[in-house]
Amino acid sequence: MRSIILDCDPGHDDAVAMLLAWGSPVIDLVAVTTVFGNQTLDRVTRNALGVAAVAGIHGIPFAAGADRPLVRELATAGDFHGESGLDGPELPAASVALDPRHAAQLIIDLVMAAPTGTITLVPTAALTNIALAARLEPRIVPRVREVVLMGGGYGGGNWTAAAEFNILADPEAAHIVFGAGWPVTMAGLDVTHRALATPDVVADIVALGTPVARFVDELMGFFRESYRSHQGFEHPPVHDAVAVAYVADPAVLTVRRAPVSIELTGTHTLGMTLADLRGPAPDGTTTSIATGIDVPRFWALVTDAIARIR
Repeated sequence: MRSIILDCDPGHDDAVAMLLAWGSPVIDLVAVTTVFGNQTLDRVTRNALGVAAVAGIHGIPFAAGADRPLVRELATAGDFHGESGLDGPELPAASVALDPRHAAQLIIDLVMAAPTGTITLVPTAALTNIALAARLEPRIVPRVREVVLMGGGYGGGNWTAAAEFNILADPEAAHIVFGAGWPVTMAGLDVTHRALATPDVVADIVALGTPVARFVDELMGFFRESYRSHQGFEHPPVHDAVAVAYVADPAVLTVRRAPVSIELTGTHTLGMTLADLRGPAPDGTTTSIATGIDVPRFWALVTDAIARIR
């Protein structure tokens, strides 16, 4: 059993990541924290609580965090995720109360209270909360088992030619997280663009016949049209669930250790995750990148988790 804190900005793919984390029999979801990104902080937090109500997620804290980047101006991805950040399904009222702590403080408290090496951080959004936690309490860095994030891409970006949205949303925070010294695995666009919700995949989920399965169908209906109109994808990539799937089953991804630098000053390359693939990683390298994905294995994990949520 792997204990994780999911730091997210729901978001259609974040919602699937939440469902996978809650339904997986090998993951212990200990908290959900939110950060600006796919929409403003208040909207993505409302969405996280709504997804919790749909799935019956209970007994864990939910906390809101940063509402803006460390340095730069706020940018959101409303074009992809709609006015609410989770357009498509009708969300029920929240069934759990929001923890009064800032997300960064909640992360600190949970990591410091747990035995060393037991909590994995899974950020699927801008890395602001994670960076704040590491700076506020550096003692969490050696206590965290690893950071498995959705973001970046060694082969190019989606928000610009060079940069993926989650990294570009707060590149200074990404610089802190990638350079903190804890193990970091980057599940970037190189693999998540292959995690497509095809009609066959969605049909398998719909066939479960549960309210959660119908919710996912509604999510993917909106997301499919959004990706078709904005990026020309025939089927939507469900980016964020890939990071959770890797924690549940590392065989989902092929991973290579490599130094990763975050570009902070480039005119055309701001937010780029520059992976040095020229040879074997130097001793002391703590960052890794995903280079391959077993797509059927990934969707089997997602579908099984959704089936378990009743």
